[in-house]
Amino acid sequence: MTKLTITPLESSELAGLAQFLNTADLPNSDLAEPDRMFFRFDADSLVGYGGLEGQGTDRLLRSIVILGDHRGHGLGRALVATLEQQAHDLGVRRPHLLTTTAAPFFRALGYIDADRDAAPLAVAASREFTSLCPASAPYLAKAI
Repeated sequence: MTKLTITPLESSELAGLAQFLNTADLPNSDLAEPDRMFFRFDADSLVGYGGLEGQGTDRLLRSIVILGDHRGHGLGRALVATLEQQAHDLGVRRPHLLTTTAAPFFRALGYIDADRDAAPLAVAASREFTSLCPASAPYLAKAI
């Protein structure tokens, strides 16, 4: 697996992230809100972004995007593994996510379909759940 370097984004870097998310058709209107942390991932150069939202042991994986020319080389798997390790180091035991296009990818990484009605309150109350992602978006979770 490719070794990635993970670096927290400063608030001044969120506009750049928003542009990449917009291009990938991913939600980006709430990036500067509280309880969100975003990271850049490098392997000799910038390859993608990802983030976490919330507090406690259940948090959302957010804004995972691999930049265009780096897609198809296994970097998505490496990015998610690196982000999961970061989450684990922060005390997260169960990352959650919503996706409209990448459910098979995340299922292949061990995420399982979950019942939206059984989502932890902190996750279910997020803007991802309540307004940013459609109700039809698969909801997945994984124990780490």
